[in-house]
Amino acid sequence: MLITDITLRRVDLPLEQPLRTSIHRIDSVSCLLVTLTTDTGLEGEGHIFCFGTEKLRVLEAMVQAFVPMVLNRDPFMTEALWADMFQNSNFLGQAGISVMAMTPIDIACWDIVGKASGQNLHRVFGGSRDRIATYASGGMWLAASPDDLVQEAQDFLKQGFKAMKVRLGKLPLAQNIERVEAVRDTIGPDIKLMADANQGLSVPEAIQLARALAPYDLFWFEEPVPTWDRAGHAEIRTAIPMALASGETEYLRYGIRDMIEQKSADILMPDLQRMGGYTEFRRVIGQMAAASIPFSPHLFTEHSLALVTSDCLFIEYMPWFAPLFREKVTINPDGTLDIPTRPGTGFTFDLDALEPYRV
Repeated sequence: MLITDITLRRVDLPLEQPLRTSIHRIDSVSCLLVTLTTDTGLEGEGHIFCFGTEKLRVLEAMVQAFVPMVLNRDPFMTEALWADMFQNSNFLGQAGISVMAMTPIDIACWDIVGKASGQNLHRVFGGSRDRIATYASGGMWLAASPDDLVQEAQDFLKQGFKAMKVRLGKLPLAQNIERVEAVRDTIGPDIKLMADANQGLSVPEAIQLARALAPYDLFWFEEPVPTWDRAGHAEIRTAIPMALASGETEYLRYGIRDMIEQKSADILMPDLQRMGGYTEFRRVIGQMAAASIPFSPHLFTEHSLALVTSDCLFIEYMPWFAPLFREKVTINPDGTLDIPTRPGTGFTFDLDALEPYRV
């Protein structure tokens, strides 16, 4: 089997309203869809995303640079393809745009592998379960008032979520506490609550805030300081009364290795497109398992389901990418998601529905 064609499509998915974190304003989610076609007629699909169509064109250019390396190659040779793309990107840097551009090609190859075998990739990778806990991540942003947070928390409960995340930031201490208190009072003691500071704090601020939030029983405190401050993460981790989660902006096994060695987090959160796809993410799962550190993949709800192992705590439920696919994930009454049994990733692009959003 050989890859005979690669098709790239740009789409820009609008949000109902702009979103704000400590470091981002998000008006839309821009996605690059990649389809590999083989000489047998099988197709594989993968995608990456960014915020802003200008950046999307940069990602597209890097994917295009890999096309000559991929055409007429066997999609089952995922290790060889990944290694060749990685080596080829040395001059531009083996992180950032280069690694992100590898991701949709790698995912699409694995999608073909699953479809050719008639199995979902979760089973191809070694299935561990048929469902996984999820948490609501598509709300309770920094611009939301306490009243807004209460309404959103109630909506999440109605949808069946048993866990959810609230955003904090560089606000007065009392305001951050008020946000968590409003949500905890709404959801009660039995729903798991996470808080994400999105790299917006200093080490002293993070420690002070986390200690002040101890009465609210946070399941984890996420990414309080910039990702490069691994020593700061380690200092915070040993000083706070709840688990510290981080790692979503680390690249490849090397970034995760450094976090493990510096004891920078209790829970790691690798991001599929910063891992360069499934090939590298699976290596990282082994790293985390060897260190006895649980993980929760960052974003990519649909495609992350294939990566669930016994060490996976949650899949992040982010609705941004749902419009891309014909198939939808649904929340079970126990707050879990079913891991699909459909071949490949289990999700296929809904190209007709996406036509109005083409860039």
